[in-house]
Amino acid sequence: MRKRFSILATILALSLSALAADTYTIDPNHSAANFAVKHLALSTVHGRFTDVSGTVTFDPNDVSKSSVKATIKSASITTDNATRDKHLNSADFFDTAKFPEITFQSTSVRKVGEGQYVAVGNLTIKDVTKQVEVPFTLSEGKNMRGVPELGVEAHLALDRTDYHVSYDPNGMAVSKNVNIELDVEAIQNK
Repeated sequence: MRKRFSILATILALSLSALAADTYTIDPNHSAANFAVKHLALSTVHGRFTDVSGTVTFDPNDVSKSSVKATIKSASITTDNATRDKHLNSADFFDTAKFPEITFQSTSVRKVGEGQYVAVGNLTIKDVTKQVEVPFTLSEGKNMRGVPELGVEAHLALDRTDYHVSYDPNGMAVSKNVNIELDVEAIQNK
């Protein structure tokens, strides 16, 4: 009898913990990965990747059980300049034919303040994977159909040359430092 009760209690505990963490799908229509980089140390060029997808698992009771998995289609890059975009897709920069995706897979998530978190994980751009910390704010709400959603805003800076995005013919045309802003809306799976 005790053994049955123990097994039942374990199953119940696992079921409750599974219910606490909800999985959300990133809404590509309301999500973007934006970037800004200095050109000739004079002006800032802004751009974005328009094809963002993935999942967010969020457990408000135990944030350490949360996770993020995101994929960006490299060829979805746009700076609103066709010539520049063609160059960014080339082997000089993202080589999108050979490396069609940029990915991020979290290894941990921690809460650092009210609505403020940090996701630590592996960012892969081209043939390089590096661990990064992504500080983000998270808000919860419901859409017009009453389905729970998450809003995530994240900011980070990267050295593009760390990821073999190294083109710079005269050493000052394009800054190594790239500021990234992620705006993500994710809809709860049912």
